[in-house]
Amino acid sequence: MEMLQDISSSRPTFICIDALDECVAEHRAKLLESLQQILHESPSTRIFLAGRLHVRDEVENHLAGRVVAISITPSKDDIVRFLRAKLKEDPTPDAMDHSLEEDIIKNIPETVSEL
Repeated sequence: MEMLQDISSSRPTFICIDALDECVAEHRAKLLESLQQILHESPSTRIFLAGRLHVRDEVENHLAGRVVAISITPSKDDIVRFLRAKLKEDPTPDAMDHSLEEDIIKNIPETVSEL
């Protein structure tokens, strides 16, 4: 944290953290407190956080007044395109038959849209 404060106090700084929701809750709270302190010490610092919706309230509570939250939800077509691209990269394509591939393409987007 001291290193980030030193850097951010002397020049414009952007901090990007992805998958915040995958951080253990106890560590996430400490991280958000540290980010709050960095913002307090270096108000020109910008922070971009990405995570699932369930951490939004926690982020807004820790960084009150300093947050602009934007929800981004993939469309079913986005998910299908992603799955098809990943399936094309499969290093063992013979391990999956057409029926299983179609089940994946059908069921995963439905499951994701329910989250």
